Amino acid sequence: MSGENVSLVFKLYCLTVMTLVAATYTVTLRYTRTLPSGDLYFSTTAVCITEVMKLILSTGMLAKESGSPKKMASTIKEHVFCNPRELLKLSIPSVVYAIQNNMAFLALSNLDAAVYQVTYQLKIPCTALCMVIMLRRSLSKLQWFSIFMLCGGVILVQWKPADATKVPIEQNPSLGFMAITVAVLCSGFAGVYFEKVLKSSDTSLWVRNIQMYLSGIAITLMGVLLTDGEKVLEKGFFFGYTPWVLFVIFLASVGGLYTSVVVKYTDNIMKGFSAAAAIVLSTVASVVLFGLHITTTFASGAILVCVSIYLYGLPKQDVSKLTREDGDKEFKQKLITV
Repeated sequence: MSGENVSLVFKLYCLTVMTLVAATYTVTLRYTRTLPSGDLYFSTTAVCITEVMKLILSTGMLAKESGSPKKMASTIKEHVFCNPRELLKLSIPSVVYAIQNNMAFLALSNLDAAVYQVTYQLKIPCTALCMVIMLRRSLSKLQWFSIFMLCGGVILVQWKPADATKVPIEQNPSLGFMAITVAVLCSGFAGVYFEKVLKSSDTSLWVRNIQMYLSGIAITLMGVLLTDGEKVLEKGFFFGYTPWVLFVIFLASVGGLYTSVVVKYTDNIMKGFSAAAAIVLSTVASVVLFGLHITTTFASGAILVCVSIYLYGLPKQDVSKLTREDGDKEFKQKLITV
């Protein structure tokens, strides 16, 4: 009994942390993107630093998993430096994730945190479609229904986006929606691709992360040079950085790695509750911090999205088990009749 209680407590802990990280990251990132444009930091450099932080954290986790520095060095040499083919394979999700992370900054520069949080749940149908196409998985009728419900909820939220009265910058909601659309497409494809690579071999998750983040650092540095190269040379790589910007980078770094722990130890229903709770927290924070006006269409759409997430996470019924149980009932009924 005590083991079950510990397990439940740990799951609730995972759920709480994931919810707080998701909501806090969205709201804090939104806050840092609503500062006066003259002091605004370069989002491309923030994405690059995030990749560096993830690499450091993944290396630390690999060191813990290996048990000794010598074994860790041998593992890195074998799978990273002596295996350029695997590095090239992991460069694909690196490029896609780099685009996704930059699109998140662009989206939150033009959309309120609550609107972003709801709309970003489009990653669920996008991921589902990628799983069907790339991993040959099937979805239940209830999951397809929940996907259409989720899309309907997002349409309602975007139909007449809620206004934030305390935001001092001009926004372009259409640009924000286009950015978040690209972000969810990238999220769905990269997530499923990475899962496929993980399951294609017994290579450690942390080794795969190191391979991906090494490629990610190179790719995001190229993004800095191509997008903001002249401005970075003029004003500096860390121009506009504040403790809040560093906090955003910290949340992005830890949140990405922590998600793998949550996926391992919790189920889809709990993850659904977490996503719904993050939407609620982001909405409350947006009302308090940014003066968000909740409209009827926004509230209706957000409720539809939360319900659809819950329905999507419900476990599939085991058809073979149900058939077997039905057969047992029929056999017992015949015995009674005889």
